[in-house]
Amino acid sequence: MKRLFLKSLISALSLSVGGLAMAQDKTIKFANQNSAGHPIAQGMEKFKELVEAKSGGKLKVNLFLGGALGSDQANVSAVQGGTLEMVAMNSGILASQVKDFGVFDFPFMFADGKEADAVVDGPFGKKMHAKLLEKGIVGLGFYELGFRHMSNGRRPITKVSDIEGLKLRVIPNPINVDWVKALGANPTPLPFPELYAALEQKAVDGQENPVATINSAKLYEVQKYLTLTSHQYNPQSVMISKKFWDGLSAAEHKIVEDAVAESAKFQRQQSRAQVASITENLKKNGMQVSELPAAEMAILREKMKPVIAKHGEPIAATVTELQAELAKLRK
Repeated sequence: MKRLFLKSLISALSLSVGGLAMAQDKTIKFANQNSAGHPIAQGMEKFKELVEAKSGGKLKVNLFLGGALGSDQANVSAVQGGTLEMVAMNSGILASQVKDFGVFDFPFMFADGKEADAVVDGPFGKKMHAKLLEKGIVGLGFYELGFRHMSNGRRPITKVSDIEGLKLRVIPNPINVDWVKALGANPTPLPFPELYAALEQKAVDGQENPVATINSAKLYEVQKYLTLTSHQYNPQSVMISKKFWDGLSAAEHKIVEDAVAESAKFQRQQSRAQVASITENLKKNGMQVSELPAAEMAILREKMKPVIAKHGEPIAATVTELQAELAKLRK
């Protein structure tokens, strides 16, 4: 009888210890719309490597690339609900959650990557991410998608008027719809995973994205003309579900936060270092790459101003704060 009792006790303790070990092992599903090989994916891979090493394997990271878990909007909902732990996406998309995030989609807001880094890594970026807490999201840091450019399959764009009449896919976001309209083109909001098929089927004429995204999604197969306009810079918010975050220890918080900071630095370096070689690859794959003359770029900026004014009015305090930060950097 005693022997049977001891055997049951040992078995129960083994199950208990095993259950505790399982409870301590936590898996982070981390999603993004870009494909393997893209600088965003490289940043995510670096994050995975750092988290798993620093946690001794207690925290595991599974990456879901190429929109495998649905659109950005679907991913936001999943993060809020706690069914998805992490996501990286264009910060401007978060305007549907907190309208102030629309400022990150304003055309010609940042002059270069260095300027953008100072803003998103400083008090302004932290304050913006803090606004997400009440939405069930914890903002941890920023990767970058980079500067966006226009491509189409109908004609070269050598002057701003060449954009008129083109049917352009845009991020599903009011400001992007409006600036495309301001150029006389027809905006078509579409989730990124649907873009290639829409271009292939000629449901849209063109799109706008950084060169790394155009390359990794192989849009050169369905687009001939690329114009380097740098009309918009996209920081990418790296976020975690508050429901999941609240279940982590202080030590685990530090591991994740440090991994985001380190991987963000690495990711931006990769993103910027690859621009020239990626642009060359697009040319090798048949894209005709051009730039607008300075006079045409001035026209492009001028046409964007009413759009910025319209969308800036409802978030005037945030716009003023960002402009003040930029003014300090430009002294």
